[in-house]
Amino acid sequence: MSDVKSPGKCPIMHGGMTETGATVMDWWPKALNLDILSQHDRKTNPQPGFNYRKAVKKLNVAALKKDLTRLMTDSQDWWPADFGHYGGLFIRMSWHAAGSYRAADGRGGGGTGNQRFAPLNSWPDNANLDKARRLLWPIKKKYGNRLSWADLIVYAGNVAYESMGLKTFGFGFGREDIWHPEKDVYWGSEKEWLGANRYEEGSDRASLENPLAAVQMGLIYVNPEGVGGKPDPLRTAQDVRVTFERMGMDDEETVALTAGGHTVGKCHGNGAAANLGPAPEGADLAEQGLGWMNHTSRGIGADSVTSGLEGAWTTHPTVFDNGYFDMLLNHDWHLVKSPAGANQWEPVSIREEDKPVDAENPAIRRMPMMTDADMAMKMDPVYRQISERFHRDPAHFRDVFARAWFKLLHRDMGPKVRYLGPEVPAEELIWQDPIPAGRKKYAVQALKAKIAKSGLSIADMVATAWDSARTYRGSDMRGGANGARLRLSPQKDWEGNEPARLKRVLKVLEPLARASGASLADVIVLAGNVGIELAARAAGITVTVPFAPGRGDATQKDTDVKSFEPLEPLADGYRNWLKKDYVVTPEELLLDRTQLMGLTAPEMTVLVGGLRVLGANHGGSRHGVFTNRVGVLSNDFFVNLTDMANRWLPAGNNLYDLVDRKTGQKKWTATRVDLVFGSNAVLRAYAEVYAQDDNQKKFVADFVAAWTKVMNADRFDLE
Repeated sequence: MSDVKSPGKCPIMHGGMTETGATVMDWWPKALNLDILSQHDRKTNPQPGFNYRKAVKKLNVAALKKDLTRLMTDSQDWWPADFGHYGGLFIRMSWHAAGSYRAADGRGGGGTGNQRFAPLNSWPDNANLDKARRLLWPIKKKYGNRLSWADLIVYAGNVAYESMGLKTFGFGFGREDIWHPEKDVYWGSEKEWLGANRYEEGSDRASLENPLAAVQMGLIYVNPEGVGGKPDPLRTAQDVRVTFERMGMDDEETVALTAGGHTVGKCHGNGAAANLGPAPEGADLAEQGLGWMNHTSRGIGADSVTSGLEGAWTTHPTVFDNGYFDMLLNHDWHLVKSPAGANQWEPVSIREEDKPVDAENPAIRRMPMMTDADMAMKMDPVYRQISERFHRDPAHFRDVFARAWFKLLHRDMGPKVRYLGPEVPAEELIWQDPIPAGRKKYAVQALKAKIAKSGLSIADMVATAWDSARTYRGSDMRGGANGARLRLSPQKDWEGNEPARLKRVLKVLEPLARASGASLADVIVLAGNVGIELAARAAGITVTVPFAPGRGDATQKDTDVKSFEPLEPLADGYRNWLKKDYVVTPEELLLDRTQLMGLTAPEMTVLVGGLRVLGANHGGSRHGVFTNRVGVLSNDFFVNLTDMANRWLPAGNNLYDLVDRKTGQKKWTATRVDLVFGSNAVLRAYAEVYAQDDNQKKFVADFVAAWTKVMNADRFDLE
C-alpha cells in the first residue's frame, strides 16, 4: 500500500506546466518572437463566427441604463458602496480601462475589455476594480451577447456620471471583447511593480520612454503621492502634462478630467496595506478571481485600502458639482499622512459643514484630501489659470469635461462611423478624423485603363498606394488610405513617404480623379491595384485585384496635424526602409507595424516578398530585390533566398551580400528584414511554401488577398 502522505510523481509531462515548462523564448531569448502576430487566435474565442456589432444593435439601451442606474445605489454587503453610491467605483473602473490608451501607438484603452486580463486586472493602480466588474456580472449575465464586457465597463462609468447629475456628451457602443491577455502592448521594461526607470534622464520628465504614458509600471497616470512618492506639486505637474499629452489631451482637457474625475468618489487608505492578499492573478483559487482580499481585518467599506490615500475630494462626493474647485482654491493645504501611511494634502482649516461625510456613517464628518496631482492644478501657473476659469464658469467646466470624458472613453474606437446605439452624438469631432463620404458609382474600368496608360511605373503606383494605407493602426482604428491624407500635412512631408516622388505621382493621379468623379483616395488605391495586375500579367497570371469604391477625401481643416504626428512611420520593413538605427532590430520594427496593421505572419511574408520584386523599396533601393525581372509579380524573392547555391556574408551595419557559393560573385544585397525570412524557422517555413515550383499562382493569390486587406483595413463602411 502506498504512503498517501508523500506526494506522488507528477502524472503529466512538464512541457504543459505553467511554472515548470520552459518556452522556446526561455531557451533562446534573442530569437525573434512572432507571438505578437498570432495573438487572439480564433481558438481562444468561445463563440467563433459570432458578430458582436450585429448583436449589440438589438440591445435595449434604455433598459440597460435603468438597470445600471438602479445598481448605483444597490449597496451589497460583500462590497459596500461608498456613501451608498457605486458611482465613484464604476467611474474609476471606466476611467482606468479607457485611460490606458496612449497616442504613440494607439494601444491600450477600453476598446477590448482587456481590463479583465493580466496584467491590467492586477495592476496596483487597478486595485479593487475587480470588485466593480464582479458587481456588474448580473447585468452582463442578463444582457448576454448583446452587451460586451468592453462596452459595459466603460458605459457603467458614463451612466454613473449621469446618475450623479452630469449631462454627458453621449456614448457609442460597438467595442468587441478579446478572450485572453494581450501580447502586443509594451507596458514597460520594469520587472517589479511601481518601478521607476523609464526615463532617459530623471530630471527631464519629457524623456519618459516611448510609447509609454504612465510614469511607473502599474500606474494609469502619475503617482498620487508625488514624483517617486515624494510630494512636489510642480514636479508632479510636469508628469501630469506629459502623461495626458501622450493620451492625446491638451491642458484644458487635463484640468477638466482631473477635476471631473475627483469631483465624485473617494480614495481608500483607512487600514494597513500589509493586510491585503495577492492581486487577482496571484490569488488562491478559493478567491475566484478576486484579489487584494483582506482576511485579517474588516477591509471593506470605510475600512478598505486601495491607493493608500484616504478621503473624499469634495463636500458632496455623489453629486457632480463645482465642489472640487471650491475645495481646492478656497483653502490652504498642508501635507499629512493617511492611516495607511501615504502622503496626501489636507486643508489647514475648514468648516465642519464643508467636510464630506463618512463613507458609511453620514452622521460623521471626515477631513477632505487632495493628491499631489490635485495640488498641481492649484500650483502650476497654466493649470491654475484654467482651474480659476472653470471655477468662475461652472457651465463651461461641465461642457469641457463632458467632451473630454467622451474623448477619453472613445479615443480608441476610431471614426464616428464605428459608433453604434441611440446615444451617439450628432456632432463629429476633429479627433475622430472626419472624412466626407466618397462616390461609389463611376466608370472604374475606364479609370483603370487611363491609370495604366498614365506613364507611372508599377513601383510608383504600388509604393504610393502602400504609403497611403500603411498608416492604419488596428489599435485605435486610425490612419489608412481612406481620406487620402497622404496629400495633406503632415503626411505629405514625411520622409518615409518620399515627398518628391509622392508629389510627382499625385500630379498624375489628381487630374484623373477630377475627370472621373472619383476621390483621390480611391484613385491612389486603384492605381496600386492596376500596378499589381500588370505585374501579375507579366508573370503569366491574370488576376483582378478586388476594389471597393467609396473612399472620401479629407480636408486639411478636418485634419488635426499634431494628433497625426505619432502615425509617422519611422521604419517600414515592407519597403526596406529605416529612418535611422534604433535600439530594437529592424525585424522587430517590422513585426510591430505588421501587428498594428492587423496582419498575420504568413500575410507579412507574402507581402514583403511581393513588394520586393515589384521594386517598391523606399528610394528605389535594391536591397532584398532578389530578381532580375523587377516589376514582375514572381516568387523570385523566396526562390533565391532559399537557394543553397548562394550564401550570405555580412557587408556592414544592417547590410549583407548574397554571393554565388562556387564563384564568390556578388548577386544581390539585403538587410536584416530580408534575411530574417530565411533565418527564423517559422518564417522560413512560410518562405519555402512560396518558393515551391508549384506555388507561383498561390503566391500571387495570397499576395493579392493580403494587399486587399491592407487597402480596405479602414473601410468600416464595408462591414
